[in-house]
Amino acid sequence: MANHAPVEVLQGGQLNAAISNAVVHAFSEYIGRGPTKARTSIRDDLVVCLLENGLTKAERSLVAGGRQQLVLDTRRAFQQTMRGDLVAAVEGLTRRRVIAFMSDNHIEPDIATESFLLEPLAPDPVATNGADPVATNGADPAS
Repeated sequence: MANHAPVEVLQGGQLNAAISNAVVHAFSEYIGRGPTKARTSIRDDLVVCLLENGLTKAERSLVAGGRQQLVLDTRRAFQQTMRGDLVAAVEGLTRRRVIAFMSDNHIEPDIATESFLLEPLAPDPVATNGADPVATNGADPAS
């Protein structure tokens, strides 16, 4: 049975940590091992999660054998498979819709990024006194 208790709205560092934890958890569930380091940054509508030390022992063996592209292709396939869960986690934590998801990997150093573009927030009519901040370009509309 689902728990319908109100969910705390996270902000700042707590939100960043929760997103990092959710992404690491998804990697662990899908790949069997998550990265050992993760950090998330949010700026305006962009959420970026930087993951370090995520390659498995098997992937490291493939890299040592010169099969880097196979590892990158496999990682890309996993990331596309995880897409729904990753997007759902970010949407649930930020309480905003993800309109784009981008993902990439790098072998040396062992780094991956998960990037989420959030739907822009509607301008706050109180903060802008009803004026379009782009149209006025910061100028006083009365002048």
